[in-house]
Amino acid sequence: MMISLNHYLFLAAFLFAAGLALVLTRRNVVVVLMGIELMLNAANLNLIAFARYDPLHLQGQAFALFVMVVAAAEAAVALGILVQLRRTYQTSNLDEIKALHE
Repeated sequence: MMISLNHYLFLAAFLFAAGLALVLTRRNVVVVLMGIELMLNAANLNLIAFARYDPLHLQGQAFALFVMVVAAAEAAVALGILVQLRRTYQTSNLDEIKALHE
């Protein structure tokens, strides 16, 4: 059985939906960051899948590499902010941080 483009697209849609659900339902900063990373990986999977079916153009791989670099920078900055929030408020729960801020 050959894996078609639809298989990749369904997997990417599932990953994106799972990441979106994590971002919208969880209050822990680390879990929200994991959800954002899942959504970025779903976008990368789409880029690579479309590039696989058009082998003459490498824009999909180039964009996916760019997204991975941006995701790594986002993770580094976000974890730095998380460390500072943890030091300041002694919690990583977004609701508690918002309540303490007000």
